[in-house]
Amino acid sequence: MGSKLEWKFSQVFGERKAGEEIENVDIITAVEFDKSGEYIASGDRGGRVVLFERTNGKYHGSRKDLERLDHPPRSHPEYHYKTEIQSHEPEFDYLKSFEIEEKVNKVKWCPRANDSLFLLSANDKTIKLWKVMQRKVKKVEEINPNPSVSSENTLLSGKGFLLGQEESPVANGNSLEKTSGILPNDLSKSLEESLSLRHLILREPSISRCRRVYAHAHDFHINSISINSDCETFISADDLRINLWNLEKSYQCFNIIDLKPNNMEDLTEVITSAEFHPVHCNLLAYGGSKGIIRLVDMRQSALCDGCARIFEDKAAHGPRSFLTELIGAISHMKFASNGRHVLSRDYMNLKLWDLHMDSSPISTFKIHEYLSPKEAASPKEHEICAIIRQPYTWLWKTRT
Repeated sequence: MGSKLEWKFSQVFGERKAGEEIENVDIITAVEFDKSGEYIASGDRGGRVVLFERTNGKYHGSRKDLERLDHPPRSHPEYHYKTEIQSHEPEFDYLKSFEIEEKVNKVKWCPRANDSLFLLSANDKTIKLWKVMQRKVKKVEEINPNPSVSSENTLLSGKGFLLGQEESPVANGNSLEKTSGILPNDLSKSLEESLSLRHLILREPSISRCRRVYAHAHDFHINSISINSDCETFISADDLRINLWNLEKSYQCFNIIDLKPNNMEDLTEVITSAEFHPVHCNLLAYGGSKGIIRLVDMRQSALCDGCARIFEDKAAHGPRSFLTELIGAISHMKFASNGRHVLSRDYMNLKLWDLHMDSSPISTFKIHEYLSPKEAASPKEHEICAIIRQPYTWLWKTRT
């Protein structure tokens, strides 16, 4: 039986002493497990993507088989450092006169076709496809070297290699050795003892290469990327648009959702999260700042401005106000593996939705119970507004 786990919250790697300052570039901004659970990818504010590999208790069966086991795991999973990628560097957009941070907003694992690992990483404007591979190098090691014989070539080039045979001259001046002779026993043993070779298979550290760069398609900050179940396409979402990409074509994308109004004064909602359906490649869902989840069918039209289903919890906060809109904004959403349920996160709750019931969530989990909405017009409310308002700073600047 494994020892009891002690849970800690940390947004940086490594142990920190009391009072030790944390560098801004070391703060973790994105974490993602791969489908098998054997690898973890994390991104930070310094533009780095660090990969970890599970080193104990690997189970290669299905999750259902693991759940059927009648005993708990004997040890807790442990992940060790595998490799590190400098995914993004700080850039400056000279046309719009603003700096693009290197901070990694999202990392997503791609389906594996071989022993190599593929993942997508995104900062505010650019998405990159990375390939991580581990090469096997064959090294030849000499076990019992014989000083009298310097190398195999020296031995083979000697005149006495074939017993009783002499070299026959040819017209071009080279010698042609006859192959009808027999190697004597004592010379054969000497050759085997002096040139006993062993082949060692060595693993080099993981090598990472950038295979694609998907850029110049977003005017606002990228907040979501999602791989389609067809393993050929993926979406990237910013505050107002969602683009559809092909993994093999970095020079072209298709805008499938556009919420940008002609007049920015009429802007009432922004996109905060987007996710492909894990089973049906034609379905995707996205959440917004109003706390609404919209399910879209891409087969209906090229521009998916119409929704197949709308999921909204109308009784969550009662009457709408500035504060309720901020704390009700969906920060992240995720489909269950079967595609039947969706889990959404806002500032105060986790909500589990059934795609067959759009009137209300089937379950709600409170997160910050101590921040009760009954404390209206209190100093705590204004403090909450200041914290939540930060991700939408660009929106207020645009309106003013």
